[in-house]
Amino acid sequence: MKKKIILVLFGLLVLLTACSGEEDNQEGNALDETVDIKELVHHYSTEEIVDENASITSEQLIVTNDEGEEEAVYDLPEDEFFVSIAPFEQQTHPCEIHSLTGCQGEMVQEEFEVYIENAAGDVVIDEPMQTEENGFIDLWLPRNETYTVEIKQDGKEVTSEISTFQDDFTCITTMQLI
Repeated sequence: MKKKIILVLFGLLVLLTACSGEEDNQEGNALDETVDIKELVHHYSTEEIVDENASITSEQLIVTNDEGEEEAVYDLPEDEFFVSIAPFEQQTHPCEIHSLTGCQGEMVQEEFEVYIENAAGDVVIDEPMQTEENGFIDLWLPRNETYTVEIKQDGKEVTSEISTFQDDFTCITTMQLI
């Protein structure tokens, strides 16, 4: 009797898994409601997912396998823009589209005072923030705006302007603390 119950449960599990399966590629479709895009981006950025490569444009999260073959494309929120900033003192690299799984900043797991205001002078962020193991501070900002960003640490600081319009950079590696 136990074997029959186990076989029936296994059969139901296989059936439910097959019926609920969706294509991995989300390109052009609304994001599956079960996927929290911000959480997924965070997992790639913090190296909690390491068996794939992920980059993020102004519009999409693009996941590829180790051979560079596209596995999935997720649309980002319409009202929020992802940008990742790597403050540095000595070393940086050129970057436009952030690789969540490949970009490496100089200042790893360090705390900074981050102040961001929009063009109207409204404060968007004013708090201490820490870089991840990749040396970047990940931010979700309202789209279609221009911001002044100030980053400070131990008497050094940098101020820069960034924007969150379509095709703007998601990887900021030009903010040198002086």
